[in-house]
Amino acid sequence: MKQLAPLLALSVAACASVPEGPPPLPEPQEQFWQALESHCGNAYAGGLSSSDERDVEFVGKRMVAHWAECSDTRIAIAFHVERDTGWDRSRTWLVTRTTDGLRLKHDHRHADGSADAMTQYGGDTLSTGTARVQDFPVDAFSIALFERAGLDVSTTNVWRVEVDPSDTNGARFAYQLTRRNDPTRLFRVEFDASEEVAAPPPAWGW
Repeated sequence: MKQLAPLLALSVAACASVPEGPPPLPEPQEQFWQALESHCGNAYAGGLSSSDERDVEFVGKRMVAHWAECSDTRIAIAFHVERDTGWDRSRTWLVTRTTDGLRLKHDHRHADGSADAMTQYGGDTLSTGTARVQDFPVDAFSIALFERAGLDVSTTNVWRVEVDPSDTNGARFAYQLTRRNDPTRLFRVEFDASEEVAAPPPAWGW
């Protein structure tokens, strides 16, 4: 038994050194994460709030943001857009906690659930942001993906997510795209996060 004691002590010490729970975040990002997390399971109606002519296909279309899946490290928000031929359920925004901050990725699927050629692009936070707003500059993986597809205009993308806690009076949620090399580019959709709507069917592939 005496020989087992040192081994047991080492085992306990090793277990104690393994971090538990999600990776820690700077306080503003932790508050942002908690605000985002407060909407888990909810769905909200919204629409296009920008006026860039390049987004004419989104003008006047009904939209729903649905917090479809939440864990300690990832929140999946399905972005549903009504089209003339029915609902487009191809997009899901993925916000993940990492050891370096927060990450935003775009999961794009076809109606049969298969991955689109342009999927999993996004970026990581480079600053702590605020409790309400986080920016995600394009990452190296996404730049390479865009270049292979001939989408050089997207290689300076910056995505933004804005969110109020669910108990905020007049709570809002917004998703935005700008480009560092094109100050005229703005795509922005906003949702009324103070009033829930019925949850839509799952996003394609989910």
